[in-house]
Amino acid sequence: MLNIGLTHFLTLAALLWTLGILGIFINRKNIIVILMCLELMLLSVNLTFVSFGAFMADLAGQVFAFFILTVAAAELAIGLAILVLFYRNRRSIDVEAASQLREQV
Repeated sequence: MLNIGLTHFLTLAALLWTLGILGIFINRKNIIVILMCLELMLLSVNLTFVSFGAFMADLAGQVFAFFILTVAAAELAIGLAILVLFYRNRRSIDVEAASQLREQV
């Protein structure tokens, strides 16, 4: 019988974190993919908190994960609102077009 322990969950969280970092560095063109990779990284941190909370029989990990999910939802809502407004003005969601905004100001 397979016994899934803390090491398995932490390894999965590390893989998700690495996948998020690689997604940000490999795909630097699409803002939506960058936002999804950031959310993936936040979910890997949540998995770590919940894993340690379950391992130590403490609810603090679940409470931290709840707060991180709340902040991540607010971040995603604001990011998508900015992205929609940016798309309405520029008709593109390219990161290069967003970096040109600094030059125009």
